[in-house]
Amino acid sequence: MNLLPLLVLLALCWPAHSTCGGTCALRPMASHYGMSRVVGGTDAQPATWPLWIIGIQHPWKTGTGHLCGGSLISPQWVLTAAHLFTEVWHITMWRVVIGATRLPQLGPEAQVRNIKRLLVHEHYSNITQRNDIALLELDRPVQCSYSIQLACVPDASLRVSELTTCYASGWGSTTARSGGSTDVLQEAKVRLIDVNLCNSSGWYRGAIHTHNLRAGYAQGGIDTCQGDGGGPLVCKDNDADYFCLVGVTSWGKGCARARRPGVYASAQHFYDWIMAQMGLRPAVTATPTPQPGFTSSPFQRPRPIPTQSGTFTPCPFPLQRLVQFFKLLQELLQFLRGTKA
Repeated sequence: MNLLPLLVLLALCWPAHSTCGGTCALRPMASHYGMSRVVGGTDAQPATWPLWIIGIQHPWKTGTGHLCGGSLISPQWVLTAAHLFTEVWHITMWRVVIGATRLPQLGPEAQVRNIKRLLVHEHYSNITQRNDIALLELDRPVQCSYSIQLACVPDASLRVSELTTCYASGWGSTTARSGGSTDVLQEAKVRLIDVNLCNSSGWYRGAIHTHNLRAGYAQGGIDTCQGDGGGPLVCKDNDADYFCLVGVTSWGKGCARARRPGVYASAQHFYDWIMAQMGLRPAVTATPTPQPGFTSSPFQRPRPIPTQSGTFTPCPFPLQRLVQFFKLLQELLQFLRGTKA
C-alpha cells in the first residue's frame, strides 16, 4: 500500500498557522446527517453539527432578538451577508451568539460577543445584490471547543460544482409564508443547481450572478427563508467527512417555491477579499475573476484560512486525528525501510 499520497493530502489539510488547531471543516458530530427543513421542517438535533453557525441579534428586536445568521471563520471573525446591514445604527451594541441551538436557552457551551467592526464589500449593490458579502470583527476572540469550531472557507482548488451533499441552516422562518423566525436551529439538505438552469426562462431569467451559488430543489419545498440571511451553505467533501463553507445565504424569490431556489454568495469567489479584510493578505483592487467551482487541481480538499497567530487561545486538536496521523507516518516509515531492504 502506497501511503505517500494520503500523507500529502493530510499535509494539504493541515493549517500552517491556525491557532484553532486545524479544527475547521470537521464532520458533524452525530452519526447521521440531518434531513429536516429550514422551511416547514423539524428541529435540528443539538449535537448534529459543530456550531460554526452564529446568530446575530439586534438589541431592540423583540423576543430573542434574532435577526440573521453568519459563520465563524476565525476566533474573531464572522462571515455574513452585506444586505443585512444597509441601515445600521450602534453596531457595537449588537450581539453575536456562538454555540447555541436553542436561542432562548443558550446552554453552558454557548458564548456571546459584541461586534467591534463591520466590513461590507465595497462593491455591494442593494439593488442587484451583487457582492453580497460582509465580515464582522468580534470584540474578543471566541474559544473553540468540541461543539464550537471554525467554518472552512475554500480557496480556488476546490471544485465546488462537483459536491453533492450540501446543507443550509438557520433560525429563520419555518413556513413558506416567511413569517417570523424559530427559536430552534433548523437544517436542510439541499442540492447545488446549475447556473444556466437557474438563469433560464421560468426560473430566475438571468438574475443570477457568476459569483452566486444556487441550492434547493426544482420542485421547491425545502429552502432558506427570512431570518436565515447570512447563514452558511456547507458541502461535504466527496471523499471524506470534511465540510467547507461554500456559500452565504443571500436572497431568493419567496421561500421554497418551485424553480426559485435559494441564492448564495460564493465564499470561494470572495476568498481573496476575505483574506485581505482580515489582514492576512495584501488588499485586492478588484473582485476575483475566477469562476467559482471550475478550477483544476489534483487535490480537492479545502485549505483552511489561517487565523491570526499569537493572539488567540489555542483550540484543542482532535486526538483521534493526531493518533491517526502518527500511525500513518509509522506505517510509511516501515514501508520505506522494507523498500530499501
